[in-house]
Amino acid sequence: IALTRKNALFAGHDEGGRAWGCIASLIATAKINGVEPFAYLKATLEAIAAGHPASRLDELLPWNFPPSS
Repeated sequence: IALTRKNALFAGHDEGGRAWGCIASLIATAKINGVEPFAYLKATLEAIAAGHPASRLDELLPWNFPPSS
């Protein structure tokens, strides 16, 4: 699936392009799973900042997040 080709052209650096690709993929996956992307990213980043264990990272994936109503 092609994600935001025009925006990705202006990443500025290879690492920035890779980071944007990861974020765009998470956003698209959240949308596919009926999850509001901003709420998903906010909750996920808050969980990571609060010390969510790396061994349970799969719990933070978009398909494990409750769908938006």
